[in-house]
Amino acid sequence: MLINEDSWAALYKKLTGGEEIIVGPIRDTERFILGSAYRISTDDQGRIVVPERLSNYAHLGDTVYFIGLGERIEIWDRQIWEEKEKSVARDAASYLEELAKNK
Repeated sequence: MLINEDSWAALYKKLTGGEEIIVGPIRDTERFILGSAYRISTDDQGRIVVPERLSNYAHLGDTVYFIGLGERIEIWDRQIWEEKEKSVARDAASYLEELAKNK
């Protein structure tokens, strides 16, 4: 996931619940998110290099998709994304029903 610095603090607060007392699940979330976060810059042509650790975690191959999601961008391996897209399309109606119930 790519996210700008302005959105990082808000995302971090949302993920950890903004709790002041650090309990196990929050500590583990912090370890996962902060331990795998990288500050990256673009080169002169606007390109980025995905760190090898993150590329391996996401199983990125030769072809990737950049999926814009509001204030963030997710990077998906083409084949994994196409499978995910099929499952989301198949389950979209039930997702929307569940969201409507919770409002």
